[in-house]
Amino acid sequence: QVQLVESGGGLVQAGGSLRLSCAASGRTFSYNFMGWFRQPPGKEQEFVSAITWTGGTTLYADSVKGRFTISRENAKNTVFLQMNSLKPEDTGVYYCAASSRGYIATRTQDFDSWGQGTQVTVSS
Repeated sequence: QVQLVESGGGLVQAGGSLRLSCAASGRTFSYNFMGWFRQPPGKEQEFVSAITWTGGTTLYADSVKGRFTISRENAKNTVFLQMNSLKPEDTGVYYCAASSRGYIATRTQDFDSWGQGTQVTVSS
C-alpha cells in the first residue's frame, strides 16, 4: 500500500499561483505514475494531470494546459502541481492519486490509491 498526503492548498486571488505537493510513502515501488484530480463544488471529479515516475512523461487536461505544470522529485517520492494564472473555475478539492498500471492513464478507475484532498479556492 501507498499513503498519499496532499498539501499546499489555500485561498488565492484570480491570476495568482499555488503549488500543491503530494508526498508518497509506503510501498511506492508498486506504482508507476501519479496523477492529480479535482472536484469542483457540485460537479463530477475530473482529471487534471499525471506523470510517470520513470521518464517523467506528462499528461494535462485541456482546461489546465499551459497554466499548470506537474513535476516530481523521485528521491523524495513527491509530486508537485504548480498552478499559475489561476481562475475561479479552478476552485475545488484537489486529490493526489497513484496508479500501478503499465500505461499512463486519466480515468479514476485507473488509479489505486488516493490522498485525502486539499482545498483550492480561487476568488474573483
